[in-house]
Formats: sequence, structure tokens, C-alpha cells
Amino acid sequence: MKFNISKCKIVSFGTHVESYKDLGVTFDEKLTFRDHLHDKVHKAYAMLGIIKRNFKYISINNFILFYKSMVRSLLDYCVPVSVPYKKGDIEVLEKVQNKATKIIPEIRHLPYRDRLKVCKFPTLHYRQVRGDMIEMYKILTGKYADVTPKVTRVYGLTTRGSLLKLDKGRAKCDLRKYYFTNRVVNAWNSLPDDVVLKLNTVKS
Repeated sequence: MKFNISKCKIVSFGTHVESYKDLGVTFDEKLTFRDHLHDKVHKAYAMLGIIKRNFKYISINNFILFYKSMVRSLLDYCVPVSVPYKKGDIEVLEKVQNKATKIIPEIRHLPYRDRLKVCKFPTLHYRQVRGDMIEMYKILTGKYADVTPKVTRVYGLTTRGSLLKLDKGRAKCDLRKYYFTNRVVNAWNSLPDDVVLKLNTVKS
């Protein structure tokens, strides 16, 4: 495939670079993706405003339909790349869903966790972790033909732990620490043995 030079841009990440938006993701100089997060949160609140202005009363089923398609889809966009890891950023994201569930008249008086149960929603942070686990499962079981298991190291039969236990590499900076192949390790290794063994059976 030939590149259109007029549409190509060069970005150098360092101490003097400005943020740049590519494919809907805002990259900043430190790759914190905080600008991207706040942009998506702002758009999500705008969508919530549209829903509130157009529906004096909204049922639970209709709210779930609109929320998933118009609001949560914004917050989920490119999450594997821009996943927030700082407590403050996670809370900013979660506040959107907290405010959204208050739109439903019959449950707005309930605590946030109870509202989630009624709507059958997980927290947004849980969705992110679950998404990471699904991706790691696909990688380790060969679901992606063009991805090799070299993205992570797997213990052999003679070491402690399950067959698909991951080895976590050392990281001196947050950029590396919260990169996909590092951030998934603790959650993946905490999965029950029966789940991991089933995955190993599928792989073989």
C-alpha cells in the first residue's frame, strides 16, 4: 500500500512536543493520555445532556440502550491504549457512569453500586481489566494468527504456578509499568487455577 505523503505527519515524543490527535486518540508528550481521557469524558457528559433534554422520563431498558450506544462507547474508545491507571483518572471516568445512572427516576435514590446491579453494569474499571484478560487469553491461546507468544514470557512445567503463569518484567517508569504486557500480569496470575488450566487445554 502506498502512503499519501501529504497526509503523513512526524511526531517526536520528548520534553518539547505538543499533544497530537491521531485516529481519535490524543497523544501527549508523556503518553499519559490524560488529554484523551478528559476529551472523551467531556463528550460523554454532552451525550448525557442530550438524553436528559429529550426524555422527561426514561425507562431502565431504554436508558441501557442509549447509554451503551451513545455514552459508554465514547468512554471505551481505544481503552487498551489509553487505559487510565491513576486513581484520580479512574474516578473521573467512573463519575460519568455514576451520574448517568441517576437519570433513571426509579433508582436515582439508590447507592451507585445498587444502581449498577439494577442495570447489570460492571464498573468501568472492571470492564477495562476484563478486556485485558480477554486479549491476553486470545494471545496465549493463539487466536491471533499474526501475534506470537513472545509478547510475554510463560513459565515451564518445572516452575511454580500454572502452565500459563506470566513473568512480570521490571519497569522503572509508569509508561512501561502500565503498558499492556506488564499491567495484565498481576490480574492474569490471580485467576483461579481451573480457569487457567482450561485455557491451557484450549491452547493445546
